[in-house]
Amino acid sequence: MPGSVRIEELRRRVQKDPASIAFAQLAEEHRRAGEYQDAIHMCRAGLGRYPGYLSARVTLGRALIEVGELDDAQRELEQVLRTAPDNLAAVRALADIRQRRQEPAVVGGEWGPASPGLPPQALIPNTQHRVPNPEPRVPSPGARVPDPEPQVLIRLASWLDAIVADRAKRHG
Repeated sequence: MPGSVRIEELRRRVQKDPASIAFAQLAEEHRRAGEYQDAIHMCRAGLGRYPGYLSARVTLGRALIEVGELDDAQRELEQVLRTAPDNLAAVRALADIRQRRQEPAVVGGEWGPASPGLPPQALIPNTQHRVPNPEPRVPSPGARVPDPEPQVLIRLASWLDAIVADRAKRHG
């Protein structure tokens, strides 16, 4: 369904029921369409009613990044991580903020916190150090592969973001 049709459908839904949590979907569609101010407005209005709606808070943070309100975006995203430290979208958005500010990827050590006060799961790799590479474990055919731990996914996504940023600097 094209973006504008989806936006209109969601807008009607929210107008019909202003207490609906569909505001978050509408805000995300606005953000994806590049309508950042509309996304910010929808999120702030909806979060006034549902302050614990984390995906709406992530959408708000991502839209704030796009309009250059990095401090406000960082506050929103850090609030998400205090509640859900394994929220990959929030971790990636915080990494985007650090990159836009041209801040180093790590505060200290091989792995450092994404931002002061965040839980250890919100880690971003230091691309100046070698990333540990444990020997791969290959499951037997037909064996169920367990889901990776959230912090592994967070570290991997952040590490990949750092690689992309480093390559962009080299070839940009």
